[in-house]
Amino acid sequence: MKLAVSALASNEFAAQTPLFIFSDGARNPEEQKKVDQVRQQAKNVAGFKSLTVVERNENIGLAASIIDGVSFLCEQYGRVIVLEDDLITSPDFLRFMNQGLRLYGGNSKVASIHGYAYPVAEGNIPESYFLRGADCWGWATWARAWRHFEPDGAKLLKLLNDRGLAAEFDYGGNAYFLRILSDQIEGKNNSWAIRWHASAFLANMLTLYPQRSLVANSGFDGSGTHSGSDDVYKTLIGSAPKELKPIEVVENQLLKAKVADFFGKITRPDEKSSNEIVRISRRIAGHALRKLRSIRSRPR
Repeated sequence: MKLAVSALASNEFAAQTPLFIFSDGARNPEEQKKVDQVRQQAKNVAGFKSLTVVERNENIGLAASIIDGVSFLCEQYGRVIVLEDDLITSPDFLRFMNQGLRLYGGNSKVASIHGYAYPVAEGNIPESYFLRGADCWGWATWARAWRHFEPDGAKLLKLLNDRGLAAEFDYGGNAYFLRILSDQIEGKNNSWAIRWHASAFLANMLTLYPQRSLVANSGFDGSGTHSGSDDVYKTLIGSAPKELKPIEVVENQLLKAKVADFFGKITRPDEKSSNEIVRISRRIAGHALRKLRSIRSRPR
């Protein structure tokens, strides 16, 4: 959490940003001491306009905690920026989020603004672009978009199949999103993120991505539990333009193809690699099943 908060505090809009930290309750008595330590650390965070630490008395489950936290802040403030505690942000992250929220807040086609960008930015890539659906590594949304969130994974999967959208949702079978969603339905994971992505995808909504990633996952630095294969998602933190320019709200077909190719290259070699990418993708789709770090965006 220290690295994530330190990086966020270095953003130019940090001092104007109210910070909300949500802490789920301990799962057992043995875990209580660690939870108390994290909460004390959270209470000492400085560098933001205000700090609110929400301490849950009971362990409600990580997915439920995230869904509840985002819903609460959207209801209270109309929009929210969300981070998890192992995401390191560019100094431009909050600016990109806030400008994106301002530019597209009134456009019902836009589901969210995203900070992480897949490492596919070779060649002539625009400063920002849209892809269908939603994502979970440093993102922002509005209450009007979050209302589309459907918690019932079985309902989402049925709609994808009934509407003939399953293959497109799954990047032609390369991304394994369908398997992740099926596993969520069967109780093999509790990913809120795959349901958020599916909800936005079914609503034909888009997410804005930066040209260069404004978010990196500190769990990929070798100190965490990720295997070397997870490096496929590793990317350098980039910068964002001083002023985000509005673009046409349509899915960028070039970037869609690049992302599909990215998934394909890391899943095609052999069945072992395919099984590995399912594991990695589950981690990404369920990445926020950690402690939620929710930041309400700066008022405009």
